[in-house]
Amino acid sequence: MPNAYSEDKMKLNKKVKIKTKNDFGIVVIGVSKGGMKALQILLGFIPITFRTPVVIAQHRDEASDNTLIEILQKCTALKVKEAEDKDNINRGVIYIAPGGYHLMIEEDHFALSTEEAVLYSQPSIDVLFESAAEEFGNRSIGIILTGMNKDGAEGLKKIKEAGGVTIVQDPEEAESREMPDAAIAASKVDYILTIKKIGEFFKEENSKQ
Repeated sequence: MPNAYSEDKMKLNKKVKIKTKNDFGIVVIGVSKGGMKALQILLGFIPITFRTPVVIAQHRDEASDNTLIEILQKCTALKVKEAEDKDNINRGVIYIAPGGYHLMIEEDHFALSTEEAVLYSQPSIDVLFESAAEEFGNRSIGIILTGMNKDGAEGLKKIKEAGGVTIVQDPEEAESREMPDAAIAASKVDYILTIKKIGEFFKEENSKQ
């Protein structure tokens, strides 16, 4: 028997057709368990000419060192850096949310918050995504990858409601499918794709420039 999203999956695995990247202001990515491998694959697809800022909320604790950033930097020619409070959001940069803080987008810069964890997570994917939806509306792209718990589902829903593009990693290939399943259940996402197809999304979008 087909699962709840199989019909959408078949439809959405066709060639991605969206607006050109200059129509977008931000790409936000949420990931947890299994995220290192997924991000290494995904970032390897992003071409140096991709200019839309990319912001990643990977569940990390406050004691996290720079290992994640150092590993991801080896996968892409774009600059990878940890977001800091009041940092301007620059084009052509991949930002990582710091451990122990919620990362929010406020107009053209970041803000960090030490408020309580959301769904046991700090940084919270929901907090990042909701701020992206509020600031960029239909110029935002939200992506949920592998991970445990339901963090990101409500934030992705906010991006969908704001008219942005919503993408979820195929739960069948995710190392941990709880986050993708929760995102799919929360709203009618635009695309359910393998990590490779999500990577091709960046290439397809870039090729239209």
